[in-house]
Amino acid sequence: MSRASVGSTSPLTSFRLIPTRTSLHATTNAAVAMPDDRRLHPSLEVVGGSSFLPAFKTLNRPYHPYPIVGWNCHVETIFAAFFRSRPAVRFRRQCLRTKDDGAVALDWVAGDDRLLTESSPVLILLPGLTGGSDDTYVRHMLVRARNNGWRVVVFNSRGCGGSPVTTPQFYSASFLEDLCEVVAHVATRYPNANLYAVGWSLGANILVRYLGQESHSCPLSGAVSLCNPFNLVIADEDFRKGFNIVYDKALASSLCKIFKKHALLFEEMEGEYNIQLAANAKSVREFDEGLTRVSFGFKSVDEYYSNSSSSDSIKHVRTPLLCIQAANDPIAPSRGIPRKDIQENPNCLLIVTPKGGHLGWVAGAEAPHGAPWTDPLVMDFLQHLEKTGSGTSESCGKSDSAMQNAESLHGVEV
Repeated sequence: MSRASVGSTSPLTSFRLIPTRTSLHATTNAAVAMPDDRRLHPSLEVVGGSSFLPAFKTLNRPYHPYPIVGWNCHVETIFAAFFRSRPAVRFRRQCLRTKDDGAVALDWVAGDDRLLTESSPVLILLPGLTGGSDDTYVRHMLVRARNNGWRVVVFNSRGCGGSPVTTPQFYSASFLEDLCEVVAHVATRYPNANLYAVGWSLGANILVRYLGQESHSCPLSGAVSLCNPFNLVIADEDFRKGFNIVYDKALASSLCKIFKKHALLFEEMEGEYNIQLAANAKSVREFDEGLTRVSFGFKSVDEYYSNSSSSDSIKHVRTPLLCIQAANDPIAPSRGIPRKDIQENPNCLLIVTPKGGHLGWVAGAEAPHGAPWTDPLVMDFLQHLEKTGSGTSESCGKSDSAMQNAESLHGVEV
């Protein structure tokens, strides 16, 4: 779920490693097997993916939350939403028509086609619920990748980030078709480049579900999931408790604003739609009851959440995947993380920090107003995959299905 809606008014040397897990309270064989200067710090929980550990330069250091701000998950979440800097970026927008006559908006960094080669790696960014190109965490990741010579594009879902809504349907945690078509379009546009993706919150849930669905035929060479709620049933339970109600109301308000801009499209809808409930929803669950679950054919909100959780997709992922979570995330509960499936899948690596809130991670060299603590780790992982070719296995080539999907897309440059 997008932190931007809560916080703004607008919508190496190689060596053999033993697969293991480093907990918050114990040192394991993996840490012992590593050189002294590369041992995993016990303040971090690290699960699975031992083959990817040489990529990281800073996992031997403790996670130090920024004083005062970083010691409370709600303070950190809200602080990051309101006070994190927003790097200035000039975009070139491309609106894509999808197979069902819907539309999404891709924001490319202006001037990149003149500065980068056709083979420069491409990074697709998926913001959280109601999020888009203006979100601070998106901008910081974009700038870091761009400074490392990567071509970056932000995928603004239907109605988000000013993306047009042309049919009576938004997007949801269960809806993967738009992402399939966007990846296919980017793959066709840059056939000589490796493709990667980073998703936050709901965008991370959608991304992991996509990786599981595409499995061996995934066109992506690597992916990163941040603050993924994973189990939406558990996330929904916690979302309606205590201070979390504040986030719930803020996100519901953002959803209602998007919906009201396009309410005329929904006037003639029949069936179980409850347009009044969606337009005046006081919680995300109410909005999903009135609109989302009906749009995507679910009998109830609980069925929608249960069938849209990315925790069930991990076992099918064949693309190198880094998952970063905060143990105190109020919106993406730690108990919902599919640790066992991640540990048993050699393609997946999980890093859990003791603090961080939801999309906060106010720690590291750029705290408190700069990039999240996670950004250097994300870049280390992606650079490692690109340099070593770790993500160019049989499971990650640009598939025929991706190319076929691209044929149904029509782009308009703005």
